[in-house]
Amino acid sequence: MKRWYVVSASTLIAVALVAASCGSSKKTTSTGGGGGAQGGTLETVAAAAPSGSPDPQVNYTLQEWQLLIISHDGLVAFARKAGKAGTKLVPDLAESIPKPTNGGKTWAFKLRSGIKFSNGQKLTGNDVKATFERLFKIGNSPNAGSWYNVIQGADACIKTPKTCSLSQGIKVNGDTVTFNLTTADPEWLDKLAVPFAFILPASTPAKNVNIPPPGTGPYKWVQYAPSTQMKLDRNTFFKEWSAEAQPKGNPDTIIQKFGLTPEAQVTAVENNTADWMFDQPPADRLGELSSKYASRVHVNPLTAVWYFAFNVREAPFNNLKARQAVNYATDRNALVKVYGGPKLAVPTCQILPPNFPGYQPYCPYTKNPGSGKWTAPDLTKARQLVAQSGTKGASVKVNTTTNTVDKGLGLYFVGLLNSLGYKATLQALSPDIQYPYIQNSKNKPQFAFSTWYQDYPAASDFLDILLGCGSFHPNSNSSPNIAEFCNKGIQAKMDNAGKVGITNPDSANKIWAQVDKETTDQAPWVSMFNPKYIDVLSDRVKGYLFSPQWYFLLAQASVK
Repeated sequence: MKRWYVVSASTLIAVALVAASCGSSKKTTSTGGGGGAQGGTLETVAAAAPSGSPDPQVNYTLQEWQLLIISHDGLVAFARKAGKAGTKLVPDLAESIPKPTNGGKTWAFKLRSGIKFSNGQKLTGNDVKATFERLFKIGNSPNAGSWYNVIQGADACIKTPKTCSLSQGIKVNGDTVTFNLTTADPEWLDKLAVPFAFILPASTPAKNVNIPPPGTGPYKWVQYAPSTQMKLDRNTFFKEWSAEAQPKGNPDTIIQKFGLTPEAQVTAVENNTADWMFDQPPADRLGELSSKYASRVHVNPLTAVWYFAFNVREAPFNNLKARQAVNYATDRNALVKVYGGPKLAVPTCQILPPNFPGYQPYCPYTKNPGSGKWTAPDLTKARQLVAQSGTKGASVKVNTTTNTVDKGLGLYFVGLLNSLGYKATLQALSPDIQYPYIQNSKNKPQFAFSTWYQDYPAASDFLDILLGCGSFHPNSNSSPNIAEFCNKGIQAKMDNAGKVGITNPDSANKIWAQVDKETTDQAPWVSMFNPKYIDVLSDRVKGYLFSPQWYFLLAQASVK
C-alpha cells in the first residue's frame, strides 16, 4: 500500500523506554463523523513532498492519500472512524452498496443526486466511466493492470491505453452505473474505495496533472508545490450527504509544509507553530516528548509488516533450506531494537499482520515452536540447514536504503549472513530509487529490504499482491513480488480463496490462513516485525482519531 517512505536519513522510529510512557489514541474524546469545532487552519509539516505525481490515479503514498480522501470520493468508502469501525465499507457517491448479480460479475451503483465537483460541475455517470478509462489512458497508474483489469475491455486498454474504451465493461443509464467484470472479485468494493478509483470530471486530461483535478469532497486542492507545500481549502460546492462516508470536516484550511527535518518538525509541534508532523520523531527527541508532552503523543498498532525478501530465483536463495536457515538464525528482538524497541514493534515470522482477516499466529522459525509466536533464534538448526543446502561460502549482496533504520537492519543481516558462512556485503541505495530497483528482476537483487502497509483489509492485499504469481513482472520497475515467488499449489489456494470470498468471507479467510502458513514455510521472506506508529500533536488539536485504513484523520480534528 501506499508504501511508507521515511524521507530523512536521521529518522528513527522510537525507543522502547519512551514508548512505554507515550499516550494512546484510546484516550481521545471525539467520536468522529465531522463533529467538533469548525474553522481555523490545521498546519502540518513534513520533510519532503510525496514521491511521484500528485495525480490521484498515479500517487501511491500515504502522505498524499491522507489528503485525497478529503478532497475526492469513490462510489464507496471506508467509514471515517477510529479503530475497527474504520475498516467498514459504506456507500459514498453511490446511494447504497449493491448486491452483485451474474455470479458476482455485475455491480449496479445508483449515484446520489445533487453532488458537485469543486469546480461546480454536477457529478454524472459519464464521469464515472471516464474516470476508469483515464486510469488506463494515463499509462502509469500502478494498479490499473492488476486491480482494475477485471473490468470487461480492460485487457484491450492495457494493450492500447490511448484509445481505451470501457463501453462494454461500464454501462451508464441515467444515474445508474453498471460494472461488468470478467470474473467475480471479492475485493472489488475495497478497490473502489481507494484514491485510484476516486471519481474525476470526464473533462480531466488523460495525462499526469500538476495538481489533483477537481473532486467532490469537502476540501479542494489550491496548491501543490513540491518544494514548499500542499494546501487545501473548503470546497464551497460541498454539502454533506453522509457523515459516515465523507464528513464535512472541521478546519477551514489544511496545509502541509515541506523542507523541515524531523528534528525541526518536533520543535515546531512542541512550540505549537505546527499542529502535526508527518514524519516519525527522531529517537533523541522522544525523551522530552514522553516527559513533557505525553498527552500530545499517540501510539497506534499498524496492519503492516517490515521484511527482507529473498530472490527465490537467484543463488544462493533459490535453495529452500538456505532461506529457512536465515529465518531460523534471525534474532528478531535485535531487529526490533534497531527499529526502536519492543513497545513500538512486535516480532513476526509470517506474512499477514495481527488483527487482520485470515491471520492466525504462526511461527516455525523459533526455538520451541508451537505457541505461534517468535521467542528466540535457533542457530543450531540454522547452521544444520546451511550445511545441508550446500550454499556456504556464496556471495550475497544485502540491499537496503540509506535511511538510518533501514541501513541498520541491512547491516544486521550482513553480520548474520557472514556468521553463517556466506560472504555478505551491503548495498544501500537512496530511498527514491531503492524500491523500483529491487522490483526489477534484471537487477538480480538477492536479499532486499521492503515494507508493506495495507491498501485495504483483505488477506490478498498481502499474500497475492506481494507473493502471487501474477504480481511478478520480469524486467519491470513495477513488480511488487520482489521475491519473484510463484508456487502453483499455493496460488491455486489463493485463487480458490478469492472465489469463496465472494459469498463466504469467513470460509475464505480460513483458506487465507492456510495460504499464510504454507507461504511462510516456503520462506520467501524474513518477516521481521509488525510496527506501530507515533503521532505528535500541538496543544490546539482536539478530537484525534486514528483510522487503521487512513491513519490520522486530519479533517476530523478540531484546531479552534
